[in-house]
Amino acid sequence: MQRVVITGYGIYSCIGKNNEEVIDSLYHGRSGIIYDPARKEFGYRSALTGYVDPPYLKELLDRRARLMLPEQGEYAYMSTIEALKNAGLTQDYIDEHEVGIIFGNDSSATPTIVATDIIREKKSTVFAGSGSVFQSLNSTVTMNLATIFRLKGINFTVSAACASGSQSIGLGYQYIRTGLQDCIICGGAQETGIFSMGSFDAISAFSIRENEPTKASRPFDRDRDGLVPSGGGATVILESLESALKRGAHIYGEVIGYGFSSNGGHISNPTVDGPARSILRSIKDANIDINEIDYINAHATSTPVGDASEAQAIYSVFGESKALVSSTKSMTGHECWMAGASEIIYSLLMMKEDFVAPNINFENPDEYSSKLNIADKKINKKIDVFLSNSFGFGGTNSTLIIRKYTG
Repeated sequence: MQRVVITGYGIYSCIGKNNEEVIDSLYHGRSGIIYDPARKEFGYRSALTGYVDPPYLKELLDRRARLMLPEQGEYAYMSTIEALKNAGLTQDYIDEHEVGIIFGNDSSATPTIVATDIIREKKSTVFAGSGSVFQSLNSTVTMNLATIFRLKGINFTVSAACASGSQSIGLGYQYIRTGLQDCIICGGAQETGIFSMGSFDAISAFSIRENEPTKASRPFDRDRDGLVPSGGGATVILESLESALKRGAHIYGEVIGYGFSSNGGHISNPTVDGPARSILRSIKDANIDINEIDYINAHATSTPVGDASEAQAIYSVFGESKALVSSTKSMTGHECWMAGASEIIYSLLMMKEDFVAPNINFENPDEYSSKLNIADKKINKKIDVFLSNSFGFGGTNSTLIIRKYTG
């Protein structure tokens, strides 16, 4: 079995357009959530969203490449540029080696709706445009990035609801671990356009604390009233230890555990058992004691039932262990298909800078969160091992464990 390490990462999110901006936001507990009047006008019950700056790509990509990219593809392109630079992977190296890509993405609503509206109005498909089909497919991120960066390795999209980004890293870990690939670009991307979250808003899952946008996302807090949708792009470069050492690459961490499970129950209602089994599987895979885990980046999205279930699952495994727990979604909102990858990066940045970011807006615990060691403020702490949870509709669960690389 090959050891699997992280040699690069890049992030483009509502709390920063690169690693340095994101470190600053995490350190200071800065929220990226806003009130968007256009959503209210459109008919949303909640006008809250994480705000992600549209990237300017004209000087980076030719017109044809730009036509093929949907919104979330643009975010993923920006995060991947940073990750490749961070990893020291040049285009010359990529051209000479079999580098793969596995990304999490579970919707591409905007181009589908825009094309359909044009066809309906014009009574002809001709006006939909040549890039429409490539933007609207669920595999849009991997097909575009594989083309742009001339990748020759494995190439597919993981569609696993809000565990998509995490599952992409878990699968990449398995492909490298078993020797099938040496280097894979993994990650997650999430669109934030007005068409992307209407059906989600329809099930009343979003917070309506519209008069206090930055206080709306409050994972584990007794007074939470729903999640806040968000998005962006997050890229993690996975590599075999042998390949990384041969390149002389800087190693940011080592993937040592991957757990997964299915709840096997209701399509949207969470359980305690499913997440607990995912956590336990990751710990078994990592072959470590639970007391070695310094920090848990919780999935906790700020929904009443979801957070309670996860708190119970964490406690059922860790008991009185005092691993610090926080949900970075308190600042970012729920980045959905991207979240499992972005939260690995957020945690890697904390590991690098020796602190745990605060679970902002955690003012009053409930009966379940009161049993956890939740960081309600920034805490200076050396992190050697962290665990990250990601759960999604349909009962899909994924847990990753990362250890600081020491040789």
